[in-house]
Amino acid sequence: MADFVRGSPEGAFSSDVVAGIRMHRRVDSLTDKHPLVTEARKLFRYEYRRVAPITLDIIWDHFLSQHWDEFEKNYSLPEFVNFARNNIEPHLASTPEKFQELNSYLWSQDLLIRYADISCIANVLQSMAHRRPKLSALAGSYQDIENHYLDFEALFCQFYPEMMTLALNKRLLE
Repeated sequence: MADFVRGSPEGAFSSDVVAGIRMHRRVDSLTDKHPLVTEARKLFRYEYRRVAPITLDIIWDHFLSQHWDEFEKNYSLPEFVNFARNNIEPHLASTPEKFQELNSYLWSQDLLIRYADISCIANVLQSMAHRRPKLSALAGSYQDIENHYLDFEALFCQFYPEMMTLALNKRLLE
């Protein structure tokens, strides 16, 4: 939801939601500056570097979906998706409209589970490029994923555990 909230969330949401938005923003900020992410961005051709952060978000979700059982021992991916859905849906009415639309799409398409299939990633990037003309380069960025798939996977498998350790140890600094 943090991607759909502009400015300070205080006063607009409960303290738990505000804390979640702040944590999401810290994770985004730390991710953007992380050396492994910088290395991953360099794998994109020049004309796609502007959209590389978005493409990386999507491909990271792909690898997380693919490697879920290696990173998460307590829940299967379908169990986690159900847990998340059951915790989000009762509160959707008080969230930004675009976030509500995203959730409707995510749940109806079972997208978080389908992300394990690389062809789904191609379709997601194509769809995003079509819906937002300013992001039309997203469609072409998929070729860079294909060209450097194993490199992206290796970087993700280094990056994700680092981020999870920071989060679990409450060491995500602004």
